[in-house]
Amino acid sequence: MLRPIAAQFLIFAALCAQPAPSVAGFWEGSIQIPGTEMKILVTLEGGGAAWTGRISIPPQGAKDLALAEVKVTGDSVAFAMPGIPGNPKFSGKLGKVGRIEGMFTQGGQVFPFYLTRGTAPAKVETPKADPQDREVGFPGFNAFPLKGSVRAGGAHPYFAVMVAGSGPTDRDWSNPLITVPSHGGRDFAAWLQGQGLGSLRYDKRFIGSRDAKLDISLDAQVGDLKAALKAALLLPEAKGKKLLLVGHSEGSLLSLLAAGEADAALLLAMPGISMGKLIVLQVKGQLEGAGAPEDFKKQNLAYLEATLEAVRKDQDPPPAGAEVAPGIVNLAKSLTRPESRGFVRATMDLDPWTMAQRLPVPCAVVWGERDIQTWKPAVVPPEFKGTVLQIPEANHLFKRETRPLAELAGPVAISTYGDGTPLADLSPLVAWLKALK
Repeated sequence: MLRPIAAQFLIFAALCAQPAPSVAGFWEGSIQIPGTEMKILVTLEGGGAAWTGRISIPPQGAKDLALAEVKVTGDSVAFAMPGIPGNPKFSGKLGKVGRIEGMFTQGGQVFPFYLTRGTAPAKVETPKADPQDREVGFPGFNAFPLKGSVRAGGAHPYFAVMVAGSGPTDRDWSNPLITVPSHGGRDFAAWLQGQGLGSLRYDKRFIGSRDAKLDISLDAQVGDLKAALKAALLLPEAKGKKLLLVGHSEGSLLSLLAAGEADAALLLAMPGISMGKLIVLQVKGQLEGAGAPEDFKKQNLAYLEATLEAVRKDQDPPPAGAEVAPGIVNLAKSLTRPESRGFVRATMDLDPWTMAQRLPVPCAVVWGERDIQTWKPAVVPPEFKGTVLQIPEANHLFKRETRPLAELAGPVAISTYGDGTPLADLSPLVAWLKALK
């Protein structure tokens, strides 16, 4: 539904299109994210107009998920994964050498994939839910049903309501585009519990939805957040507590629009500039990191700026010339998709500092020192009277990252987003939480 704006990747790939024999059988291959590959195992069965299939994705703990919309026409092969955030789909062609190549799309992202004839699939263990979480449901904006997880706290006078970041990122901060099992939000909730704070974290309304007409406007998402705050007050785990609103990345922007209804705000990895400017800087950094020629970089950044202007005018992206990289074209299409364009337009030019300095409640803004997606600005506006913290050796999910920033290109950085990496030393944040009254 919404793409993770803070995690763009540039795609430079070509498709093969050659006729070939039947695709029935077991296949193994990968989705090719630049710098890394996500292994996939696919079984296709049937013939004619009746095809079925199953897929396993070992890095994400997914095993034998049923495929939908399986279509084989000549050398063209297509299938989808129903009920998964971002409406993932595969579309490719089978070549004479017995290799399927094509494009995988999900949540606005587009990546090449390939499949080759393989042997039996590897055994995959499905991660279990944390037993300390209690599942809850509550009505969101316009009574839309929302689902969440509650964790009990201790003696701290506050109870936290957590808001996830952009794109198909669920209550646990898991994102299908992260190539390792990652539950940073659940880990942070456990850390808060260790500080005596219980919490409610919830899935945004588009998680698990395949309804292109679903209202995902800024009003709807902020309305859901306000509904979560009201729902938290009715939880036994929050009885007698004040509310701490905890927003992560894009979730911090949503939190700024609702923080007046909480008693304090903790903004993690808040964009230090508007989202529009941040997108440009992220893409510029990727082009420079890839060693793109200066003319190529200027042409692609100019096209990106023109796309952002089209979003502001509620228009489709401008025509792309041959000099525009496929990844930039895909980014432009995702930013201007009709179903999410309104949300992008409404958030793209929001100034986080203007909103933050108007907050009527105690507020802390916290960044990881090794965060390559959102980072602490060189200068914090003096009008902001809240607390500003930077956590040493912390990445975007506040996991421990000891490598220097210069080595952390997107796919490389993701390797420490997983469950196997512990949280960084959050001692500076402990002091702020203890001071909350």
